[in-house]
Amino acid sequence: MVSRKPLLAALSALLVLSFAPAAEAKVVWLCEPGKRANPCEPNLTTTSYSPSGERLGVKRVRRAARRRADCFYVYPTVSDQKRPQATKVVDAVLRSIALYQAARYSRDCRVFAPVYRQVTIQGLFNTSTVTPKMREQGYEDVVEAWRHYLRRHNRGRGVVLIGHSQGSFVLRRLVSEEIDPRPAARRRIVSAVLLGGNVTVAKGRDRGGDFRNIRACRSARQLGCVVAFSAFDAEPPANALFGRTSEPNREILCTNPAALGGGTARTTPIYPTKPFADSVIGAAANLASAALPKPRTPWVAIPRGVRARCSKAGGASVLRVTPLGDAFTTTPIPDATWGVHLVDANVALGDIANLVRRQIARYTRR
Repeated sequence: MVSRKPLLAALSALLVLSFAPAAEAKVVWLCEPGKRANPCEPNLTTTSYSPSGERLGVKRVRRAARRRADCFYVYPTVSDQKRPQATKVVDAVLRSIALYQAARYSRDCRVFAPVYRQVTIQGLFNTSTVTPKMREQGYEDVVEAWRHYLRRHNRGRGVVLIGHSQGSFVLRRLVSEEIDPRPAARRRIVSAVLLGGNVTVAKGRDRGGDFRNIRACRSARQLGCVVAFSAFDAEPPANALFGRTSEPNREILCTNPAALGGGTARTTPIYPTKPFADSVIGAAANLASAALPKPRTPWVAIPRGVRARCSKAGGASVLRVTPLGDAFTTTPIPDATWGVHLVDANVALGDIANLVRRQIARYTRR
């Protein structure tokens, strides 16, 4: 069992990170088309199980012969480097998080994932060691990678933005400053998947918070929109760290990827079967997926294995998830204030990946 007290202290610091305007920096890629040992392009063969654990069969998932769009992924806080700020070294922990959160999208898009100098787990344990300059540099790295990607790789292709937790915090600012105010930049965006990052909108609306122009996704036919949620398996407590905002006249955006128009629907969790690399976050991630079956294929899916709906009960706007059997279960880690933050990226991965596929097809036709 992972120690919950230090993990809570580390994760809590994410909510107070702030980033400054971008500067030039050398771009290092965790995932890039053509990169050797690319963690974002694994074998996608998947074994499916019913919610009760009955084996349903194996599907050899193949990548599109011609991937017509790109995905730009920014990972959450995972670095176990023994320093307050991560270097740009691609280690086992980064490869694991890319496999868990980004690799599945490679079926339909080329995945670009920059390495950035995030505040490490150690830095989050002791924020007094983290300088303002360190906090600025994470955003600087991602913005420079984004601009480098546009100059060298984009060539007019549509882009799906993908982030979780600290990665979503970074992308919120990038979208706000680099994309949302610029019509030409907005037209490049197929969609943005910003999970576990408290994206805000004006109360009762689908935009007007973090973004003035970019709306929430409310239909699979919609393009240039945002999918955002934080998952909880119970009503969030009053001090929940996700789903609430102190900003007047704003609320946290929740979009159910299995029912964009609203209501309750069943989602499909998908996970790699390879254990997460040994680390603080890895221990928590392995605990979160411990109940899943362990087939020989690289991936396991529980089709329609979780009931999900957006909820505003208790004043928190979150995605309420309820597993429908024992094959996939949820446990709040490190405690109920975080909900099931560690499953945000995977609890509806099948639904989000299929939505992205439809959006890419519609974008390329347009």
